[in-house]
Amino acid sequence: MMRRICLALSVTALLVGGCAASKGESYVRLGYDFGKIEKVAVVQVSGAVRGEAVKDQIADFFNMELMKRGFVPVERSQIKALLQEQKFQASEVTTSTGAARAGQILNVPAIVLVNIPKYSDEMSITAKMIDVQDGSLLWAGSGFGRTGKGLSTFLGAALGVGAGATLAGGDSRDKLGGAIIGGVLGGVAGSAMSPQQAEQVQKVIKDVCEKLPARMVIMR
Repeated sequence: MMRRICLALSVTALLVGGCAASKGESYVRLGYDFGKIEKVAVVQVSGAVRGEAVKDQIADFFNMELMKRGFVPVERSQIKALLQEQKFQASEVTTSTGAARAGQILNVPAIVLVNIPKYSDEMSITAKMIDVQDGSLLWAGSGFGRTGKGLSTFLGAALGVGAGATLAGGDSRDKLGGAIIGGVLGGVAGSAMSPQQAEQVQKVIKDVCEKLPARMVIMR
């Protein structure tokens, strides 16, 4: 049993790690001075992604790309606390008025909205930066790639079944119950973002942000 588990884990690492292909594109509002933007907030991560931990990690990956370009991102826990304090609804940010209000609450000139329509073995993602003052679009990007998430979930469930059956012991009914419990727990564990999946997701986000302008500050 232990050899089978080790072999399955090795296969998972090879297959997930091998799914490295990703592609992205983005467009920028011509003539806009990004130098006047300093602080920016990734206000929303929505779509097919489930779980705050995964959403927080995706927001952090975007924050890293923003920092590379000279922006100062607001920490996600601070964003949540401030918006919750003002009883701000997530659906409000999709409108120009809502975006302006969110920016005013957070005291930032621009906000970033992230949407992930598909998040399984393959991932698609869109992101946009909005001017808080007038609600206009400053930058928009999209991308797709493979995450290996579906494979990891399947193998996690399979390993859970094996572990549950082994730990249960006893007669066949005990083993069946243990297998079912193990499969459920294994499937849940497999659905979380693994280090390999996080690496792939970060690559997709990097491609999405490839043409996001750097904040150029002119020294006087």
